[in-house]
Amino acid sequence: MQLNPYGADAVNLAADLANQRPRSAEELADRCRAAGLVLERPVAADDLDRARSALDAWEAVVDAADEQERADLLNRMLAEAAAYPRLTAHPGTGWHLHYRDDQQPLGSVLFTLFAVGTAFHLAHRGMHRLGRCETTACDTAFADTSRTGLQRYCSQRCANRDAVRRHRARAALA
Repeated sequence: MQLNPYGADAVNLAADLANQRPRSAEELADRCRAAGLVLERPVAADDLDRARSALDAWEAVVDAADEQERADLLNRMLAEAAAYPRLTAHPGTGWHLHYRDDQQPLGSVLFTLFAVGTAFHLAHRGMHRLGRCETTACDTAFADTSRTGLQRYCSQRCANRDAVRRHRARAALA
């Protein structure tokens, strides 16, 4: 049973694409397919431009100074992506909701997916559940899907690096 295709998968895809922007429409399509997205139409160069615009808007939500700014930015994305929810079934996926019109180009699909998925993620898990890695040498965006909701680093590797840095700093003072 697919409970919420617009939740964690959507924000994780947004973070993945934001942290390593696709260089071509073909790369964008390949990475979306690899993430499990069903592409309804052939991908065009315009899709890459629209996806970049969606990622810019999404990163502004990530970098918002507070919850109200985050909500305002996300509400603007939702207003731009607005469509009536509809039931749909792709071959092999079963029935599920789409929050967009059918047969949209990939760039528009991604904009809606990021907006609705991020709204679900933040509304259900907490408005603080997007961020940037706290390691000074890293600015990777992440969606906190941890059980505790206390994620500060993009990866275990960055968390370990920062722990080593703090340990060495304490040892140098001793």
